[in-house]
Amino acid sequence: MRHTHYRRDQLDLAADLEGELGVDSVVLISIIGDVAKELGLPANLTSDISVTTLGELITVLEGCAISTDSDAESANPPAASAPALTIGEVDPIRPAETAEWDGSSMRDFLVSSEHDLFAKTAEFAEHRRSREAEHLYWYGMPLQSRCTNRAMIHDEITGRTREFLMFGSNNYLGLANHPEVLDAICAATRAYGATNTGCRIIGGTNHLHKELEHRLAAFKGRDAAIVYPGGYSANLGAISALVGAHDAVIVDKLNHMSIVDGWKLSGGLRRIYRHNDMKHLESVLELCAQQARGMLIVTDGVFSMHGDICDLPEIVRLARVYGARVLVDDAHSTGVLGARGTGTAEHFDLKGEVDLELGTMSKTLAGMGGFVVGDEEVIDYLRFYSNSYVFAATIPAGVAAGLIASIDVMEREPERITALWNNIRCLTTYLTDAGFDLERTQSAILPIVVGDERTAMEMGRAVRARGLFCQTVVFPGVPLGEARLRVSVTSEHTPEDLALAAQIFIEAGRETGVLAAHELDGARR
Repeated sequence: MRHTHYRRDQLDLAADLEGELGVDSVVLISIIGDVAKELGLPANLTSDISVTTLGELITVLEGCAISTDSDAESANPPAASAPALTIGEVDPIRPAETAEWDGSSMRDFLVSSEHDLFAKTAEFAEHRRSREAEHLYWYGMPLQSRCTNRAMIHDEITGRTREFLMFGSNNYLGLANHPEVLDAICAATRAYGATNTGCRIIGGTNHLHKELEHRLAAFKGRDAAIVYPGGYSANLGAISALVGAHDAVIVDKLNHMSIVDGWKLSGGLRRIYRHNDMKHLESVLELCAQQARGMLIVTDGVFSMHGDICDLPEIVRLARVYGARVLVDDAHSTGVLGARGTGTAEHFDLKGEVDLELGTMSKTLAGMGGFVVGDEEVIDYLRFYSNSYVFAATIPAGVAAGLIASIDVMEREPERITALWNNIRCLTTYLTDAGFDLERTQSAILPIVVGDERTAMEMGRAVRARGLFCQTVVFPGVPLGEARLRVSVTSEHTPEDLALAAQIFIEAGRETGVLAAHELDGARR
């Protein structure tokens, strides 16, 4: 794996070394030399071995190992298997030695100078393999347990499975594993089947979908709700249905990609205002009022890679002045902001003042799907004009039942929100006192800002090596130069989890120079 940059699952033991894996005689000699060194085998093996597959190589090396072990059996009893690593203990596995850093990022593979449409995919594949060999790209590794404050994760590059402190989950109130939620999902699935095999308008509506929409509307304090297959499709469908060619969509620069794509799909005028810059928003609205018929301001409630909150009071005020409508995406606000956890509007005491509130149900609400709440006539319009609703299969009835149960638990146990905010404040204090830059976060998302992409990935690697999982965010998640670790706090984290997490971040920050650099910047300021 170190010498070829292939993943473990790409190394077929029966594949021809040269013809199928591209392993020539020079590389093979290097592989055998490293194996001999690491396993304590004779150093002169390279001249004696001639094989054409990895399977043959393993067989030959096993024979050498047996021979060597039998010679020294009495003096050197077989070693015990390596014990499982505890959280906080550094994984001894080290990345392969690789070529000098090439400075490339995912932005470099959006286009290719080649005429072949797929050329950029081959170029990116080489880039990805190189980053994986250094343990810098670690995306999509599968969980092998429930995702709570801790989780078992399998590293497909090294083949190891290890327990991690989980700070990469959006399960903010711990509802994803609640017994009532799981029981509701199981019971409804047994009663109504695995899926509805249809869209909501034609044969896909179950009475649980109707009940869920009533509960969401009541929870948010609005007239009506519409449920989409996902939060992404909710933004695509709602924005593109309401905004036409003669209208304008005005968005915050840091909005989620689903808002951007809904904005593009609408065909309307597209305008961006600088992040949370209300003076700039006003200038954009003033210009758009002369160019467009209708205007829709769309903003995240909590910005997903930064953790800060939109300036909703001023957005609503400006919308009234210029005759615009407002849509707030509460994906990371539901269950986090407001005394009841209903989101950004409640947080600012603006319930009923925002035209549309949108959200996803795959985070706090512990299911799947997206939703929009608002005035009944607007919601009814979306049912017939949102393509991502009309022409898509809906969420299964079992998922809808689990979501209803999640709302039940949220409303019955407000102490979960209290516990979440106690944890947020605790970890925020630990990290800021240590010298980390958390920008202006006011939510359960704590961004540890690094800046340089390579350094951010190296810190992510150092954190994972100590048994903590969080997201390493680089382009396109954030612009180049703003790379970061994204830490998600939940109500399930214990005081011990938070203290250990802080220790791990501090150790990783010092190892990679992130903490020292930030401490120096602070001293200069």
